[in-house]
Amino acid sequence: MNLTVHRLDATRREDFYRLHSSDNHHQWCFCVAWHLPSWVGWPDWPASRNRHLREELFSRREYDGYLLYADGLPAGWCQAAPRDSLIRTRSLFHLPPDPEAWAVTCFFIAPQHRRQGLATHLLKEVLNDLPSRGVRRVQAFPKRQENPGDGDLWNGPETLFRRAGFTLLRDDPQRPVLVLEF
Repeated sequence: MNLTVHRLDATRREDFYRLHSSDNHHQWCFCVAWHLPSWVGWPDWPASRNRHLREELFSRREYDGYLLYADGLPAGWCQAAPRDSLIRTRSLFHLPPDPEAWAVTCFFIAPQHRRQGLATHLLKEVLNDLPSRGVRRVQAFPKRQENPGDGDLWNGPETLFRRAGFTLLRDDPQRPVLVLEF
């Protein structure tokens, strides 16, 4: 399988939607949750509302992640952006402003490509690219739980980040904050 990773930009918009609108995905998220000040009512929001929020991001040229391609087709997604632009990270984790910190908050690997190491490959490529963008520090926010299902791993499993060199910034039994300094 030929794997490539590309930053999300205007030319990859349709690939983003192809991946996030597939029958294999939640079809309603469009990876906008971390841009919201609160998640009250989030599970009940219609896909059209979330897609509208994604369209607003595109119209502001806010390209907040990376797409993974397998044999030329979109197969995975990783949200990576300046942490303070993802306002829910600051409020949920009670973090002070830090304009230098970036955040890796979401992963999605299409079901037919799971358990093949693609998330590891995607994270590695994201971490290889971030320093070229001037990033010096990146944080991650995995959920801790026993026997998580695929739907529970949208933040990425803690082991994924630990293997990539992230260390514990703040411990929490359910939601640790991890950091990697470049």
